[in-house]
Amino acid sequence: MPGPSPAAFAYQLLCRGGLRRLHQLQLEGRARYGPLWKASFGPVLTVHVADAGLVEQVLRQEGPCPVRSHLSSWKDYRAWRGHACGLLTAEGEEWQRMRSLLGRHLLRPRAAEAYAGALEAVVADLLRRLQRQRDRHPQQLVPDVATEFYKFGLEGISSVLFGSRLGCLEPEVPQDTETFIRAVNTMFGTTLLTMAMPRFLHRLFPKPWRTFCDAWDYMFAFAKDHVDRRVAEAAERLDGTCLTYHLAREKVPVKVIYGNVTELLLAGVDTISSTLSWSLYELSRHPDVQAALHREVSAALGDGRGPSAAQLARMPLLKAVVKETLRLYPVIPGNARVISDRDILLGDYLIPRKTLITLCHYATSRDARLFPAPDAFRPERWLSRQPGHHPFASLPFGVGKRSCVGRRVAELEIHLALAQILQRFEVKPEPGGRPVRPMTRTLLVPETDINLRFLSR
Repeated sequence: MPGPSPAAFAYQLLCRGGLRRLHQLQLEGRARYGPLWKASFGPVLTVHVADAGLVEQVLRQEGPCPVRSHLSSWKDYRAWRGHACGLLTAEGEEWQRMRSLLGRHLLRPRAAEAYAGALEAVVADLLRRLQRQRDRHPQQLVPDVATEFYKFGLEGISSVLFGSRLGCLEPEVPQDTETFIRAVNTMFGTTLLTMAMPRFLHRLFPKPWRTFCDAWDYMFAFAKDHVDRRVAEAAERLDGTCLTYHLAREKVPVKVIYGNVTELLLAGVDTISSTLSWSLYELSRHPDVQAALHREVSAALGDGRGPSAAQLARMPLLKAVVKETLRLYPVIPGNARVISDRDILLGDYLIPRKTLITLCHYATSRDARLFPAPDAFRPERWLSRQPGHHPFASLPFGVGKRSCVGRRVAELEIHLALAQILQRFEVKPEPGGRPVRPMTRTLLVPETDINLRFLSR
């Protein structure tokens, strides 16, 4: 199998800013080596897969309990501190039990609707905050919209997990919430470095590992405080809607609740922030699409109130805009699998069991054979099934048993927010602003601030 030498790959990662360019390295690797190539970093050999058909082959051979990449530094931290793994880090039967339980409360067709009322209240607060932020600026500019949507994402997932509010969207954000947001950013910023460093180097260069662990310590403490309050309430109440309440009533050990809630807090923030930021960024640069979407939203809502689930179902362009945004800017640019129980056939190669396989979603979703003009923002491509469409080409929420357990809640939150933002505001680019490119920070995020004007309609 072709691929760079270990020395060349290490040079790309460490000396050419490769850790921030992992999504671009997917495109470069496919262009140079084809849809399958191998690369070694230290003792780890990885097979990269950058073709929708081959991604499908991997995922259809993964078995009943799929094994994601080991996220070694995340697991090392949990083992060191004695924390339980959550849905992102657990494997095997432990993962299967929690997946089944959480799926009942998040993935069933009507599960997300139980949280619609709470999310609508959060969206209303977001609109008020955007109004305040833009009123402070003479050009009606909201600087760094990703930060605003980060607060919105945290407030939204907290309403689902805890049934309570954190104050993220108030004029003065509570200090513990600000600290939590910084901790999340620090953890993601140091994840790739701590994963790349062999463990013995943690003793020689302790700062990255210490910084990484301090961030996790705060996140677990933050989640524990809120979980403890809800568990105490669950013991006294006979009803409730928040997820922590359901887990407590089903006698899930509190340590397991801590692990899962901490990881769900992370999963529910970046997906929302990134998708809303990039959606409005592209809509601001494609005013014709924004105008068409505004007409669709206005026609569906009519009376101006927040959209119901039935009204959202009558907004195909809204859903197409979100799908196209996630095709161009998948929150997780590359996923991974380890087929642990057997060798598998992949293309013309036999892949030995326990080989780490990286699924290059950023590259497959920008494949010109499947998406004409792959770098262009064209939501209309999702409004009709175009020739060549492949169901495994764009997988922003994953697929199968390891797909995102919070997908329905995330989509509801994004659709509610986009519809109401566009009903109230026309969004325009910052005057003189330069194009914003993505970068990898474990997840795919904007490389520079996205600054947008919000003009009242």
